[in-house]
Amino acid sequence: MRRFLIFIHRFMQKDTRLEVVKMIISSQEIATQEELLSELAKAGFPSAQGTVSRDLRQLRIGKGINEAGHLVYMLPEQRRFQRVSDTHMTVQKMNRLGALSLKFSQNIAVIHTPPGHASHVAYDIDNAHIPGILGTIAGDDTILIVLAEDAQRLAVLDGISAVVPTTQE
Repeated sequence: MRRFLIFIHRFMQKDTRLEVVKMIISSQEIATQEELLSELAKAGFPSAQGTVSRDLRQLRIGKGINEAGHLVYMLPEQRRFQRVSDTHMTVQKMNRLGALSLKFSQNIAVIHTPPGHASHVAYDIDNAHIPGILGTIAGDDTILIVLAEDAQRLAVLDGISAVVPTTQE
């Protein structure tokens, strides 16, 4: 019976520690395991580096780019939207994260963005109703733009540049 109670206690402690890890990661910008270890200790869960590493792997926590362009730990759902799902991406934020590139191939254009920002840029392009653009498809860091057959590349580039001024061909 004692072994069973010890097992239950350890299981509950691990479960609670995992919840605390998720709370820390979602509420603070943690860039290293050392920082996470320090925050866990403050929360009453002193842990070893190996334990934290396993916890991060089990929770599928990885690094993503924050709004300032730094790599920090993020929960899986945060990495997908790169912490901009709550606030609309602005040109100023995009400028801080780096320039975009745009390449044409017949009636298709491809834009590369920083990781996690393609959907926001594609949304802005779609809502700008740029003549010559039929629509966009966004991945994590790449946007596929389908152009009308008679679209003029220079006009499309000007339209996209008005929405995303950092675009360079």
